[in-house]
Amino acid sequence: MIRIAYDPIYAHPLPEGHRFPMLKYELIPEQLLHEGSITPDQLFSPLPCKEETVLLTHDTGYLQKLVQQTLSASEQRKIGFPQSPALTQRELMITQGTIDGCIHAMESGVALNVAGGTHHAFRDRGEGFCLLNDMAVAANYLLQQQLAKQILIIDLDVHQGNGTASLFAHEPRVFTFSMHGGHNYPFHKEKSDLDIPLADGTDDATYLRILADTLPKLITAVKPDFAFYLSGVDILATDKFGKLKVSLAGCRQRDAIVFELLQQHRIPVTVAMGGGYSPDIRTIVEAHCNTFRLAKDIFL
Repeated sequence: MIRIAYDPIYAHPLPEGHRFPMLKYELIPEQLLHEGSITPDQLFSPLPCKEETVLLTHDTGYLQKLVQQTLSASEQRKIGFPQSPALTQRELMITQGTIDGCIHAMESGVALNVAGGTHHAFRDRGEGFCLLNDMAVAANYLLQQQLAKQILIIDLDVHQGNGTASLFAHEPRVFTFSMHGGHNYPFHKEKSDLDIPLADGTDDATYLRILADTLPKLITAVKPDFAFYLSGVDILATDKFGKLKVSLAGCRQRDAIVFELLQQHRIPVTVAMGGGYSPDIRTIVEAHCNTFRLAKDIFL
């Protein structure tokens, strides 16, 4: 059975201007349940991540600022959210949801987190609506527990995974791959193990060709025994900030390429949803739901 991390706190209310993107965290599971793609017993609510697990990746001082609500105004501006106890609790639960997803993925081949993919969080700071780097924390947990020896992070959000790249710059057991908009946030890019910056206006044919050419070679070279997949849908042509021209069908095919390759090579994968900022919430939800549907079709 494919397990999916979700809790109502994922849709934590935020000040005006931030509420719209948060709606998807409620609507994705509702849609999947309504159409029968998943059943209620597939959803699980994670507990908050333990401090010692977070500290495998993040600095003690930074974590204490989050817990004690002592981030400076400047630090909050860089993150993009005002601090609150509920927001910190949300981040800790999302992070644990990704960790728990790894354990479930080892049983079924794939597990998904309705949220997560907070790849702009660094060891000592947050940026770009990311407080804790859930995939980095989960990867370090797997290594510490000797549950994986070689990890591949496949980051296909439209924004480069700068925090993830920085965190694993000197860790050969984690290979970071980011295919992103070359002229998009973050404007100062960190160096992933493999970065593929895409030109503005990249369409389906170009995007899918590059991915289909690159990913099989990476799997052969890296030989991962576990993978993380950040499946942001901000690559869509409808996205307000993405600058690419990928269709809904192209985004679905992207997910199929990733899942089919990992399934063929028997590499378990944990998936986080990442970004999506199309003006019509239905487009965002449909694109994310396609990821869940494909996971079910390919891994079951």
